Amino acid sequence: MIDGTWGAAGTRTFDVLDPATDELVGTVPVAEGPEVRAALDAALTARDAWARTAPAERGAWLAGAAARVRAAADELAELTTREMGKPLGDARGGVLAGAGTLAQYAELGPLHRGKALQGGWGASDLMLPQPRGVVAAIVPWNDPVAVACGLLGAALVAGNVVVLKPSERSPHTLVRLAQLLAEDLPAGVLGVVCGDGSTGAELAGADDVDLVAHVGSTRAGRSIAAATARTGAKALLENGGKDPLLVDAGVDPRWAAAQAALGAFANAGQICTSVERVYVHADIADAFLAALVDRAQSLRLGPGTDPATQLGPLVDRRARDDVHRHVEDAVKTGARLLCGGEVPDGPGAFYPATVLADCTPDMLVMREETFGPVAPVQVVSSFEEGLAASAESEYGLAATVLTADVEHAQRAWRELPVGTVKVNAVFGGAPGGAAQPRGASGAGFGYGPELLDEMTTTKVVHLGSPGSAS
Repeated sequence: MIDGTWGAAGTRTFDVLDPATDELVGTVPVAEGPEVRAALDAALTARDAWARTAPAERGAWLAGAAARVRAAADELAELTTREMGKPLGDARGGVLAGAGTLAQYAELGPLHRGKALQGGWGASDLMLPQPRGVVAAIVPWNDPVAVACGLLGAALVAGNVVVLKPSERSPHTLVRLAQLLAEDLPAGVLGVVCGDGSTGAELAGADDVDLVAHVGSTRAGRSIAAATARTGAKALLENGGKDPLLVDAGVDPRWAAAQAALGAFANAGQICTSVERVYVHADIADAFLAALVDRAQSLRLGPGTDPATQLGPLVDRRARDDVHRHVEDAVKTGARLLCGGEVPDGPGAFYPATVLADCTPDMLVMREETFGPVAPVQVVSSFEEGLAASAESEYGLAATVLTADVEHAQRAWRELPVGTVKVNAVFGGAPGGAAQPRGASGAGFGYGPELLDEMTTTKVVHLGSPGSAS
């Protein structure tokens, strides 16, 4: 979509396959340099008028967009399931979460305010938020509607214009979302360029982009950070994670195993804050592992369109190959495979829920982001050992501790070098909550009122009276 007009662009194309059946979902043209340039030019043309639009008017538009997304929840969920395999009910939940985020920013946007400082008697200083200008939004495939709604909602309600680059693994879902959002928007305020990594690099490296908002892999995030260092744009990044789960002594091992299974296997392990490594106290390790294996083996593997499915396929076979490589490396270097770990026969990119015991820190499955339904477990002799192991990672997205000891909970949230620490729940959080990743996991707030701060820049104005010594 360029300047409000939809159409194919570019001569190269790529196919999107249903990860459950290997059937063709659609063929998508790759936007290249001229198309990216045209989308940015349209955004620049629309920038000033949209920035001058009253915040209440922008908020009212976003409230209408939230209602349209909610009404199209079934359609968007079906597209999501066909493109990345998530069970249909989970996909619909992601769409409704996205609609809720749009509604949240519809209310928060008009309330976003600055500060005033009293100087001398005849003067005052104002600190006022202003739109950054042109935002490039490069969004992922694993929960496409929910993530895109957060970035797009905050950027647009704050007065920015946006060029959206969907993941090549979920372009149809995000094109449909953009069509819903673009209703009632002036031409050029929201543009869309589909494509592969080259399209994203072209967009992120453009000199007239003021902010690049990216949710995705650490490798792509680092490329974006390098590009923005050259252009001077702000980089807002939520990238990979290797989130630990620390299971303390004294908790119910079956409850802890249920939490671990939810964290490791939900969305086939394809969540930024999935549980990627588990440290369990030796006192409850045997009972915990037995219960975790029971949970893993009870999950029904199948296509996301089947209401009985609890574990859908991975997004594609390339992703499955990466996951299986981690599992094979772990087994080869001494881990015990308690369940799963085998590539099923037949079509699709299915992979079973997998539990590994006797894992060690040098294994790929304990160091690199796996992003699949794998729970690698290391037994520790004390809470202190588990806490130290949990902190050992280049990533800093999130961590979870399950404990009945208040002192241990306090130590965990204070000492773990991550943006989010969850105590006694692998998922959850208050509406409007924000997160700020660290290290290889990125930088900047994602979601919440703080995202409006990221999407704006502060201008300081000193107001003095004529003739006064202010």
